[in-house]
Amino acid sequence: MEAVFNNIIVKPQVEEEKMYGNIVVPDLGKEKGLRGTIVSVGPGYFCATGTFIPSTLKIGQEVILPPIGPVKIENEGQEYWSCNEQNVLAII
Repeated sequence: MEAVFNNIIVKPQVEEEKMYGNIVVPDLGKEKGLRGTIVSVGPGYFCATGTFIPSTLKIGQEVILPPIGPVKIENEGQEYWSCNEQNVLAII
């Protein structure tokens, strides 16, 4: 699977549940970004003036994406997210 234009494909990290004794504590009150590792980066895009803008992200970087916006993709039993490079909130 390859990203096109200025899109990226991210493999999500598995979040661990917090437990206190035998009680699982859900994290419902906080809105958190989606955290994962980039597995594919598109080459870039042409802007309105015709200038090519190359992608700045690289495969293997750990990023945080907004909770709303990335598209969930299923491929060979694995879950991935896809979004524009501009939607990345942070590089870790």
